[in-house]
Amino acid sequence: MTHTKQWLLTGFALLYIYGAAESKRNFKCPSGCSCSKETIICVGTLQIPRTIPNEINSLFIEGNKIETITKNAFRGLRDLTHLDLRGNSFQCNCENKWLMTWLKNTNATVSDVFCAGPSDMKGKRLNDLPIPPGECISTDFVRHQSIPIQSMSADIFSFKEDIYVAMAAPNSNSCVVMEWDHIEMNFRKFDNITGKSVVGCKSVLIDNHVLIIVTQLFGGSHIYKFDDQQNKFTKFQTIEVFNISKPNDIEVFQMDGDWYFLIVDSSKSGLSTLYKWTDQPDRNETGFYSYQFLHEWFRDTDAEFLEVEGKSYLILASRSQSPVIYLWNKSTLKFILHEEIPHVDDVVAVKAFREENELYLAMTCYIGDSKVLKWANKQFTEVQALPSRGAMILQPFTFTDRHYLALGSDYSFTQIYLWDTETKTFHKFKDIYVQSPRSFTVVNTDRRNFIFSSSFKGKSMVFEHIIVDLSL
Repeated sequence: MTHTKQWLLTGFALLYIYGAAESKRNFKCPSGCSCSKETIICVGTLQIPRTIPNEINSLFIEGNKIETITKNAFRGLRDLTHLDLRGNSFQCNCENKWLMTWLKNTNATVSDVFCAGPSDMKGKRLNDLPIPPGECISTDFVRHQSIPIQSMSADIFSFKEDIYVAMAAPNSNSCVVMEWDHIEMNFRKFDNITGKSVVGCKSVLIDNHVLIIVTQLFGGSHIYKFDDQQNKFTKFQTIEVFNISKPNDIEVFQMDGDWYFLIVDSSKSGLSTLYKWTDQPDRNETGFYSYQFLHEWFRDTDAEFLEVEGKSYLILASRSQSPVIYLWNKSTLKFILHEEIPHVDDVVAVKAFREENELYLAMTCYIGDSKVLKWANKQFTEVQALPSRGAMILQPFTFTDRHYLALGSDYSFTQIYLWDTETKTFHKFKDIYVQSPRSFTVVNTDRRNFIFSSSFKGKSMVFEHIIVDLSL
């Protein structure tokens, strides 16, 4: 070994010895404690000493009122052989999760430590408690991006490994198409489809066609197709809307290999109309054409397609009567009126979702309580009511194994509810702020999860769904 290396090693050793000696000199025995060279005894204190010399081998924190110990409070105590924590008021919750783990792994002799709370843990030994994976993991929604566009809806679609959102913006007379920027990690403008009082933008991908259905209050409704050469959407087809006066929703679905969409009409004089995709170039018929008229004079507000037990249903919500269910007749190839959903009035939106293989409906009611209904015995019955004055959307969505409902109102914060697997109901989880929300749509990209919310009177918002470790 060279003289230089010997000198360096000697220097480091001297520094370590000096630091340890300095630490001992600077250590001040806390109030309520008695200290010796290797032992600290504290009685009647509210917290353990903030600094503990590494050389301590016995630590007695008995008969105090300590509920929580700061994480890693005992880190570095390599010589610790005895720890006494009896007589404290430990809360066996996520804040003390680290202590449970430490007690299971330490070589020191530790007295029995009992839980003082919560009530279901009281009297149990902290050392014996299991630490289930995910027990102290929660989630949160944090604001990621605000978009200065007022919109009635936001429809997410993917094409060639890119993610887009089509937003119906009546105030700017356009359907705004935005693209996800994988570098900046936010949405940026991609295209602008101009119109007159645009109230709906809905995408549909059929074979090599990327289409956006645009409904308007004036000037008819149209379908736009993405043009690869121009890198923009161009008009593809004008939709027959002779019986549609006030379009309110677009429901797109595929059934038995065929594509359909329904324009929901909310006027007193209109007809909600079903359109079917036809591809017959030899007859100059490639596009969507009217196929069936539904539900006359009822001011329909929303539609939801679903399949149950091998049958296809279409639910139409209305502000003037109870929601109705149409059943697809495989003989006539038409929807026929099946039944009403009773005891639910003034419904502005309906969404279907599944929890634990059970089918549910989320019914948004502007006046009174919104409803969660469950499919059982071949009918939907109410299982939960949620106060919802001024609500315009009750949207179910899922991230991994956590299932939510977003209740958006014109008069209050958006309330996020979380599914409880034990009670099989939704419990209030948190509030987020979106001014007059009209839709909530999930975006999964770049291994991150987002919820996109359109806003009728303010900025549209993007929130990121994040994992939170409550034990930190």
